[in-house]
Amino acid sequence: MDIGTMGSVVGITVICYLAATAVRATPLDRKWLPVICGGFGGLLGILGFFTMTDYPAGDVLSAVAVGIVSGLAATGSHQVYKQVVASKSTGESQKGGVEG
Repeated sequence: MDIGTMGSVVGITVICYLAATAVRATPLDRKWLPVICGGFGGLLGILGFFTMTDYPAGDVLSAVAVGIVSGLAATGSHQVYKQVVASKSTGESQKGGVEG
């Protein structure tokens, strides 16, 4: 993937993150967030394939895969942020392993 085309992938991730934030405000169970982000990312991947000249996929199936991975990256980035904040608030070490 060329560095110039990463903007479209990052754009899908940001849009899916915003969609997940909106879903978190509803009473829907949060276990569905990865499915929603992946599905929405897949749809955005198809949209990007047909509307963007520099989209990093050569066919529709690859475009869907790029979109799904980008959508799931939104869920993963939220989990990384949540874990970092939780470890800082509890004062845990970042080294890992067993401390004794």
